[in-house]
Amino acid sequence: MTQFLIRRNSSIAPPMIDDTAMTYTAFFTHGTELDSRWLITCDHATNFIPAFVNGGDLGLPAEDMERHIAYDPGAYGVARALGQALGAPVVASNFSRLVIDPNRGEDDPTLLMKLYDGTIIPANRHANKAELNMRLERCYRPYHGTVADLAARREDTIIVAIHSFTPQLRGRPPRPWEIGILYPAGERLSPALIDLLAAPGALTVGDNEPYTGYLPGDAIDRHGTAHGRPNTLVELRNDLIATAEQQVSWATHLAEVLPQALQKAESAKG
Repeated sequence: MTQFLIRRNSSIAPPMIDDTAMTYTAFFTHGTELDSRWLITCDHATNFIPAFVNGGDLGLPAEDMERHIAYDPGAYGVARALGQALGAPVVASNFSRLVIDPNRGEDDPTLLMKLYDGTIIPANRHANKAELNMRLERCYRPYHGTVADLAARREDTIIVAIHSFTPQLRGRPPRPWEIGILYPAGERLSPALIDLLAAPGALTVGDNEPYTGYLPGDAIDRHGTAHGRPNTLVELRNDLIATAEQQVSWATHLAEVLPQALQKAESAKG
């Protein structure tokens, strides 16, 4: 069984890349040699803090860096396994969403979070415009540039963004969905995918839940909707993808239903 390695904050485990030697890269890619319509993205793949951001430490305890506020637990493993199952390239971020959130537009006020799910982010509290611009240049823009390049290789690219969500926010009721599918009005792939996933007796599927659909300028809007590319954003409950075996299992199921959903969506369009 393939084991999927997730980067940890430098205070928890040594980083795999020595960015003190200027070898840090803001993204991982897998299968870029593959010629597939499908492109798998993972915006919140790791909780890694590059050394050039406050010395590699946001001032949070290890338990907070392991929470959903720092990254999407399990999502990277699912994305990699899904890419393998579909024979598709994968691109994933290599920085915590608390460094800068690649699933936000550059003008979004939550691009650099100072408070998230009840936790203050000490290294972000007084971050100024220069700090924000540095993180944009060294993390956010290189990641998005790579997604853009991979998406543009074919005219018929389909983007599947893999995320995960916490079973329960602090002070909020538990979330009942195993999986949520997010999409904008008019997108055909996602409703077809929901129908297949929510077959009787199968899964509790969130239709634009646990959040409402896209924000203008977010990653899937930027690389998918804005270019007229079919797309879907898949949110998996993170307690269901905690192990490599669970990640592969979910990826295998998605790899079975995504082509069916695409065929259904394209038939309806035609």
